[in-house]
Amino acid sequence: MALKGKKYVWICIAPAMILIMAFLIYPLIKTVIYSFSSWYNFALTSEWIGLDNYKRIFSDMVMPVAFKNTAILIAGVLIFQVGFALLLAIMVDSAHHGFKLFRTVYFFPIVISGTAIGLMFTLIYKYEYGLLNYFVTLLGYDKQVWITPKTAIYLALIPVLWQYIGFYFVIFLTGISKIPEDIYESAMLDGITPVKKIFYITIPMLKDVLVSTVVLVVSGCFRVFDTIYVITKGGPMNSSQLLSTYMYQTAFEKYNGGYASAIAVVMIIIGVLLTIGLRKLLKADVEE
Repeated sequence: MALKGKKYVWICIAPAMILIMAFLIYPLIKTVIYSFSSWYNFALTSEWIGLDNYKRIFSDMVMPVAFKNTAILIAGVLIFQVGFALLLAIMVDSAHHGFKLFRTVYFFPIVISGTAIGLMFTLIYKYEYGLLNYFVTLLGYDKQVWITPKTAIYLALIPVLWQYIGFYFVIFLTGISKIPEDIYESAMLDGITPVKKIFYITIPMLKDVLVSTVVLVVSGCFRVFDTIYVITKGGPMNSSQLLSTYMYQTAFEKYNGGYASAIAVVMIIIGVLLTIGLRKLLKADVEE
């Protein structure tokens, strides 16, 4: 009976394993192989060139900009997205009315695609007929060019930060709802203030949730693409390039699949190392 049960288990997981092998493992292996090759225009053949693509990363003038902007994205998401989501969750949990309404309203941006949000913010930043310039002219000032080499990355990150606040808000709200009420009641009897309740009870009790959220956020930053690409396409003058947008342009606009594969491998390595490092660091703090 045990062998028969195992047989059915393998039958059930086989379709998922086939899909994982076909759409995850196989493309990953091919990406690594192509990263050591000269592969242009998605040709059927490629030429082995060793580490040349990886050496090029260190001499490519755009890569430092892409690294810097990706770091800005990660920092912005950790500080503003996670921080604001936690603040909203604490505030909504304290509210006596409208709990379900707030949860629905804050989660709503997740339903909208990144492309649609990118188009919406493109219209907001547009020089002619843009919403920002409309209010600027109402105040009696001249129209402004909002997307410039100095401001592009920050303006493009605003919709990214806004879109996923609701997602992490729901995660934190769920975590807060699982904190036993008797802990709060005992603290209130001891005369704890609302602010101290947040810092000495709520946040410490959410440490496991915070660890999972931070890891999820950092890994998700390397997948941010569509919103940024729609708003700026990495410009002007490559000033808003992320690793993801630069990899896409290298592969599908410059048709240099080998170099794009090398960038993808570097992204994977950095993402895995950051995720493992943050998980160990934060887990150590939780255990202490």
